[in-house]
Amino acid sequence: MKSEQSVVSAIQSATGEPFSIQRQQSISSGCINAAFEISDSRRHFFVKTNRPSSRPMFEAEREGLLALASEGGPRVPVPVVVGADDHSAFFVMEYVAFATPGPHTATLFGEQLAALHSKHQSQFGWHRDNTIGSTRQVNDFTSDWVSFLREQRFGYQFGLAARQGYGGELQDLGERFLQQLDGFFSDYQPWPSILHGDLWGGNHAADGQGYPVMFDPAVYYGDREADIAMTELFGRCDGAFYAAYDSVLPLDAGYRQRRTLYNLYHVLNHLNLFGGGYHAQALQMLRELVSEV
Repeated sequence: MKSEQSVVSAIQSATGEPFSIQRQQSISSGCINAAFEISDSRRHFFVKTNRPSSRPMFEAEREGLLALASEGGPRVPVPVVVGADDHSAFFVMEYVAFATPGPHTATLFGEQLAALHSKHQSQFGWHRDNTIGSTRQVNDFTSDWVSFLREQRFGYQFGLAARQGYGGELQDLGERFLQQLDGFFSDYQPWPSILHGDLWGGNHAADGQGYPVMFDPAVYYGDREADIAMTELFGRCDGAFYAAYDSVLPLDAGYRQRRTLYNLYHVLNHLNLFGGGYHAQALQMLRELVSEV
């Protein structure tokens, strides 16, 4: 870890206690950041690092974790400090040791996420932009959900794709899809719930007591269906999760149709970040969506 001394100084300043790294271990954390577990004789921390310019990304993530924690949903790691030096930006948070889910983890996760989604406000968006992966996620407040989706989610991603050379059928279908977007909400008006925003299977787990934990958020206020849809994008949660969620906060009958719509946003983002087979997947999803309305 290049910024070891800066991290130590930041932890000491944030906690008001001395700290020295006696153990450091690299942790696999996906394609965006480097990650480490660090500890002294009694305390453990999880540290993400990236380029120095990434500090705003970490600051937004810190605020997202604090927002989720304040609403009383599933457990999230406690943020400690964000900092940067000439070598890297870093985000230090509570280290949560993950374990095999217990017999009640999925049920608790469903109930707690439904409780979180029950907290809502008057507008869609958030008080600041953040990131989805390493892509900017625009969160300007608006009272109209369809406009928010059209301009700040799909329109933004289609624009990125065009600048990266993904034209032709993707843009043609994208234009048709954006024109038809209102039709998916003709009988459904969501309220602005606080969302994790990036709730695929790699961003939630169980702690040592079997309680669900969420991390790596991309928080904003939006349709709760967007969180549920992403739990089905790269595999599904245990069935008990969906049953528990629905027992607290039943999903609208049209969710199955909109599931593909919400997951298209993440597939487009993966296309813009990683390319490859996400192009074909995005095209297939778009063909399906434009044929439904």
